[in-house]
Amino acid sequence: MAVEKTLQEKQKMANQRASELKSSIDDYRQALNDMPTGFKSWPQIQENQKRIKTYFKATDSDWENWHWQLKNRISSAEVLKELLPINKQEYEEIRETGSKYRWAVSPYYLSLIDPDDPDDPVKKQCIPSIHEYLDREGYEDPMGEEFTSPTSAITRRYPDRLIIKVTNQCAMYCRHCQRRRAIGEEDLATPREELEEAIKYVRENEEIRDVLLTGGDGLMLNNQTLKWLLEEIDSIDHVEIKRFGSRTLVTMPQRIDDELCQIISDHLPVYVVTHYNHPLEITPRAREAAFKLAKSGVSMGNQAVLLKGVNNDPFVMKKLNQELLKIMIRPYLIFHAKAVKGTSHFRTKVEEGLEIMESLRGYTSGLAIPNYVVNAPFGLGKTPMLPEYLVNMGKDYLQIRTWENKVLRYENK
Repeated sequence: MAVEKTLQEKQKMANQRASELKSSIDDYRQALNDMPTGFKSWPQIQENQKRIKTYFKATDSDWENWHWQLKNRISSAEVLKELLPINKQEYEEIRETGSKYRWAVSPYYLSLIDPDDPDDPVKKQCIPSIHEYLDREGYEDPMGEEFTSPTSAITRRYPDRLIIKVTNQCAMYCRHCQRRRAIGEEDLATPREELEEAIKYVRENEEIRDVLLTGGDGLMLNNQTLKWLLEEIDSIDHVEIKRFGSRTLVTMPQRIDDELCQIISDHLPVYVVTHYNHPLEITPRAREAAFKLAKSGVSMGNQAVLLKGVNNDPFVMKKLNQELLKIMIRPYLIFHAKAVKGTSHFRTKVEEGLEIMESLRGYTSGLAIPNYVVNAPFGLGKTPMLPEYLVNMGKDYLQIRTWENKVLRYENK
């Protein structure tokens, strides 16, 4: 017969449990002391910005103008060496890789790089590496988009939703980009007739309820074109939501201006899917942009890519997701890096992603836990990768494994 415990005994058990839980994240709390974030590094970032402004003879007003940021993207080793310490070998490797793969980085995003850290995770994402040039693995189009495009601007992989590629332009060209084949030598918005053809396709296929505007970067279109696109999509009764795939909040938050926010606010519901990969990218300036969108009624989620040397660390990914929540962005997906030619140096084993998911479940709030997905080859869609928590199943019970690796019987009658 069970004996009822006294209040004092219950309190003692609760305190013991609280102590266990606290000690379970001691290693993470210790790791945070040495982990750079955009907020902790903000004073250094501001010094970097002063140096970059001086080089370009730019005013504070220039710096806050997204058109100025776009016009002054750094895209040559000659300019880069004036703004960032690079040795002769690195200079030559950047030139050589740049002859094969286009690159460009906004002044703002460049300012996030720690000039004293040769292993800086931001630098790895935006500055060309000789590994790209030498890489012979992977595919130009691992998603097989040419076989899933019923019209030139559309990619369709799922029953009720599709992508409209509205431009090939980005504020910064990520070194791990899945569509690097489409970057080309110049920035080009998708021609109006191709956009009209895409709208016509959506209008004629009534099962489409979700339209994602991307590219390139969906927010790189000018405000007038974006307004027209949203108006056209809103005129289609069966479309329920619009989404933007964008990295501008990360690489050029100045793009989130009042006019853009008003346009988006006039066409809700709108979702913006961001692409933060490291806590260093979440800065006070990024928070300002995210809060402006949130106040405009926009819901935001983040798609990170698991990248070797950038975020393939359980503590880094946990901190990234926690920092995202602080700026009103819900961690949504962690993508396993695709087999894109020129990017194999970023790829990890799937086991690393599963280890990261194990480190999140139970150890941080559920809001900070995205889904980890592998894109099935050649456009067959996202496939969730999950740690195994169901150990066994009987007729009227389950054996489950908890986040603390305790195996328990769970009645299932």
